Amino acid sequence: MKIRVGSRDSRLAVIQAEMVMDCIQRHHPEMDVELVTMKTTGDKILDRTLDQIGGKGLFVKELDRALLAGEVDITVHSYKDMPMEQDSRLPIVAVSAREIPFDALVLPSGRRQMDPSKPIGCASARRQIQLEALFPGTEIRPVRGNVQTRLAKLESGEYGALVLACAGLKRLGLEDRVSRVFTQQEMLPAACQGILAVQAREGMDVSFLREFHHASVHIIACAERSFVAELNGGCSAPIAAFATIAHDQLTLEGLYQEESTRRVLRDRITGPCTDAVELGRRLARRMREEAETR
Repeated sequence: MKIRVGSRDSRLAVIQAEMVMDCIQRHHPEMDVELVTMKTTGDKILDRTLDQIGGKGLFVKELDRALLAGEVDITVHSYKDMPMEQDSRLPIVAVSAREIPFDALVLPSGRRQMDPSKPIGCASARRQIQLEALFPGTEIRPVRGNVQTRLAKLESGEYGALVLACAGLKRLGLEDRVSRVFTQQEMLPAACQGILAVQAREGMDVSFLREFHHASVHIIACAERSFVAELNGGCSAPIAAFATIAHDQLTLEGLYQEESTRRVLRDRITGPCTDAVELGRRLARRMREEAETR
């Protein structure tokens, strides 16, 4: 049996797809696994922020088209980059173990301290509002492109520092570029940051992904994504969500910026893992009601 794995053609995306492929081949050596890469619209347009060009869906629509057309059998994504609205014909059929979920500060090579006269580069409103609180008075400027492109802009002197996901840096073997890992209290991560998601066509036999799938991470992902979805959060919305599980109890912490007042709200909720989706919705509603009553 042959399985064609669809992926964006960036170095990080390929490494992530190969993580899935390696797991399949290790547990199912009889299967023939092939990588199929493609460049998405989101990879091609780098001079504007995602909210200006159509959102996170631009990173998946070409892969979705190929999957629906039968050109590939499964696709691999960074779960945090997937839009909240998904095609029911293309369900998420497996999620990975979670890599370090937090963000990292990256400085130019050889520097131990950030140059406050230069901007910090980041790619999301979520990071921006939290960086403004951590580094008051320092300019926060958008930066687009893959990790290597962003690092090149840092080294050229365009930025004094970058904020990147620890997970991507680790998967690329760039852990030595991390100057500081932000704590959960300092910077709440994006929903599903550090998690890989595998999509397939509805009804497809995906038993070959059984060893790759982590059920507990799927519960965490459902809680985080339901929180964001309830707040109608897209790539431009300053929203963060981070869940953990202990003793069959899920704790979800959320952050978002109320649109009219620009006030940043942060709260948490705990409940049974079986209520993961409802916990996310409940926390979102509670925070929205708090914003509206103040």
